[in-house]
Amino acid sequence: MTDRPTVGITMGDPAGIGPEILVNGYRALREVADPIVIGDAGVLEAACRVCASDLDVERVDTPTDATFTADRIPVVDLDNVDEIDRGTIRESYGRASLAYVEHAIELALDGSIDAMTTAPINKQATALAGSEHAGHTGLLAEATGTENYSMMLIEADLRVSHVSTHVPLSEACDLVTEAAVLETIRVTDDALADLGVDDPTVAVAGLNPHASDGGLLGDTEKAEIEPAVSRAREEGIDVFGPESPDTVYVRAARGDADCVVSMYHDQGHIPIKMLGFQGDGAVSGVNVTIGLPIVRTSVDHGTAFDIAGEGVASEASLVDAVEVAAEMASSQDRAERRGEPA
Repeated sequence: MTDRPTVGITMGDPAGIGPEILVNGYRALREVADPIVIGDAGVLEAACRVCASDLDVERVDTPTDATFTADRIPVVDLDNVDEIDRGTIRESYGRASLAYVEHAIELALDGSIDAMTTAPINKQATALAGSEHAGHTGLLAEATGTENYSMMLIEADLRVSHVSTHVPLSEACDLVTEAAVLETIRVTDDALADLGVDDPTVAVAGLNPHASDGGLLGDTEKAEIEPAVSRAREEGIDVFGPESPDTVYVRAARGDADCVVSMYHDQGHIPIKMLGFQGDGAVSGVNVTIGLPIVRTSVDHGTAFDIAGEGVASEASLVDAVEVAAEMASSQDRAERRGEPA
C-alpha cells in the first residue's frame, strides 16, 4: 500500500449526477488519493462536456494502467451504456450501475484498489435489473461473504451506525434483538478504530421514546438493548446506553461519544441529514459500510434526477467520502487487528 491509496469510485446510475460529481470533484479527490473511476468512458466524457470541464478521459483496463495526472480522469471502462437519457429510470442503467459495483468489489478483494467509494444508484432501476437488494449494502455483504455489518454515517462531529436500515418501521422494531445490537456495537467499535479514533466511546440509542422511561413505554430496552450493552462492556468496549433517542445525538455531537448506535434507518439518518444538507443546495456527509473485509464509503445522497445534466451537482459529499476511504485504507491499525500484512 502506498502513501496515496488507490480508491476505485463507481460511477453510479448513468442517468443521475454520479458522473458529474466525479468530474467536478476530480482535482479535489487527487489531493487525498489516487482516484480511478469504474464506469463507462462515454458517459464520463459526456459529463465533462456538461460540466464544461477541461479534463480528458483516460480509458484503462486495470488500475495499474492509470497515470493519475491532474488533467486526465482514469476510468476502467466497462463500456455498457448505449445512450444517455438523463433523469430516467431504465433497466439497462440499473444493470450498468450494478456492474460497476460488482467490478469494484472484485478489484478491492484482489488488492487492485485499496478502497472503494460509490456514487449513487437508483433502487428502482436496479430492481428492474433483477437485484434483490435495496441498495449497495446488501450487495456488498453478499459479495464479500459478510454476515455482521452495518451502515455508519458521518457528518462533521457526529457519527451514527444502524441496527437496521432499509426495512419498514414495523419490521425494524422486530430486528432490535440483543444479538443484533451487540454485533452493531462490535463493528462500530472496530470501525472507529479504523477511522483513527483512539479509545472510542460508543453511545446506544433506545428504541422507544425516552428509552422506554423505565419500562413505562415499552420493554425492548430492558429485554434486548441493555443486555447487549452489558455484554459489550464485558468485552472491553467503552459503551453506554440505552439513552433517550431525542437527546443522545446532541450529546454525541458535543463530544460525549464517538458514535451513536441507532436502532433503525430514520433514527440515525435524520440528525445526520439535518447537519449535512446545506442552505446553498450542497450536501455533505459520508456513508460507510462497516464490518466488511474491504473499505467501502459512499456519498450520502441520491441520484438527483431532477438536476442531472445541468452540471451543477455538488461534489462535497463525494470528496468527503473519498477522504474517509483513503484514511481507512491507510490505517495500519486496521491491518494489524485483522491479521493482515501492514
